[in-house]
Amino acid sequence: MTTPPVSGRVTGTAWYALALVALTNAMSLLDRNILAILAPRIKADLQIGDAELGLLYGTVFALFYALFSLPLGRLSDGWIRTRILAIAIAFWSFSSGLAAFASGFAMLAISRLGVGIGEGATSPAGTSLLFDYFPKHRRGLVMGTIAASIAVGLGMSNVVGGVAAQWWETLYPAGQAPLRLAGWQFAFLVASIPGLVLALLLWHLKEPQRGAMDGIASRPDPAPFRSSLALLGAVTPGTNLLSLAASKASARHWTANIGVMVLVVGLMTLFVHLASAFSPRPALSFGGVPLNPHILQWGVMGFGIIVIFNLLQRLALADPPTYQVTVRSPALMIAIAVGALQTVINYGIMGFTPAFIMQTYGTSPAETGVTFGLLSLVIGVIGPMISGPLADWFDKSMPATGRVYLTLFALGVSPLIGVWTYHAPDAFGFYSRFVLYSVILTCWMPPLYSLIYGLVLPRMRGITASTYLIISTIFGLGMGPYLVGMISDATGDLRTAILSVNWMAIPIIILLVILLTRIRKDESLILVRAREAGEPV
Repeated sequence: MTTPPVSGRVTGTAWYALALVALTNAMSLLDRNILAILAPRIKADLQIGDAELGLLYGTVFALFYALFSLPLGRLSDGWIRTRILAIAIAFWSFSSGLAAFASGFAMLAISRLGVGIGEGATSPAGTSLLFDYFPKHRRGLVMGTIAASIAVGLGMSNVVGGVAAQWWETLYPAGQAPLRLAGWQFAFLVASIPGLVLALLLWHLKEPQRGAMDGIASRPDPAPFRSSLALLGAVTPGTNLLSLAASKASARHWTANIGVMVLVVGLMTLFVHLASAFSPRPALSFGGVPLNPHILQWGVMGFGIIVIFNLLQRLALADPPTYQVTVRSPALMIAIAVGALQTVINYGIMGFTPAFIMQTYGTSPAETGVTFGLLSLVIGVIGPMISGPLADWFDKSMPATGRVYLTLFALGVSPLIGVWTYHAPDAFGFYSRFVLYSVILTCWMPPLYSLIYGLVLPRMRGITASTYLIISTIFGLGMGPYLVGMISDATGDLRTAILSVNWMAIPIIILLVILLTRIRKDESLILVRAREAGEPV
């Protein structure tokens, strides 16, 4: 049912909650990305190669992170979000600490997968929590703060990892350290400790009333854990068939599910052959078994696509109101597609930019890491903190369409500046141009994210965040670096490979123009669609 929204005044507790959730996002990126700066030391100590490290950091990590965000997102829609965040950050901090005792690839793999599973709760639980603390007209600022905290986490992962490892190795020469910990192992241990403290603070944070800020009371969930586990079983390929049988799905649902699986397997097989012909790669060795890296890439992509289809089918069968409000909203689907396509660009460009700088301008790894890392951190904070309040102003001046216009400006102009940036004649010119490029580019996240989560009911924000997360992660982290790397291998030109992903901007701009024509109508139909599907609002 609807109730009058609470006062738009933001309380001190709300700002405290924003600080804790921002720190949670920063710690999430720190623990996730610290592997990158420690990679050379890990390879030397454990005698593993880039293939194994890439497997942990890239596609497979993205799959576990995205997959487990779905049940954790569903749990966020029915249980205490402060407790979910506290448990999640304690779990991934403990998992990160396990890497300190890794003596081989297997333990490191367990550690990284644990980090991915725990971090799956950060976005759905954190976003849902903050939207019940802040009124609509302040949510651009909220998402800007979260985007800035992500940049802080990424930047600090290089600082904490590099400084902690170097300090430990200087203090204790080889073989003399307590517990015989290497520098990289000590760095993992250091990175895990702050999260445990943050978990205690989150555990004691007050849980706000769900939906009160929007004037939409949410009914209590009688069995959130059972629903969460049921969702995990329903979306995982294989076990989803048991879920279909248990729900007595119609022949139409069975036909659609099996048909999609056959279609995806066929398409992924075709893409493996096309990719192998375009950019042949040496086989990877896993346990002595040779494996075509294109098979690994497209196999995981296919798994992720099937998970996404299973999720939508599960919503249609088990939660018709959520299905109607989300999947039946063209505006929401377009906004999610825009975010996913832009994430392909972001991961593809940023994943190879340090290598491009060193290769093109002859800078050293240390110089590049410090200069580019700190510059990215500062801009990553400034950009969202500008665009967050700006998104709120645009929404107030042009309700519904204002945030779309800001997103359209950022994603329409940034590719052009990107081409100019990556043709700079020297390193100084590149960094100077990169400042303008990044400030404009980072303006898309706060308006688009606040728009996405404003198109659903309060109780649906967790699963919406998870749905967006798995789509953007599978296609962004799963495809962006892979496409740039494949094009670079085939052409031998890293600049061309990096800039090639900017062609994604064309469908992005088209989708945003369409979104301008849909957003008002779909905003007005949120409650109508929910009520027609049986939601008591």
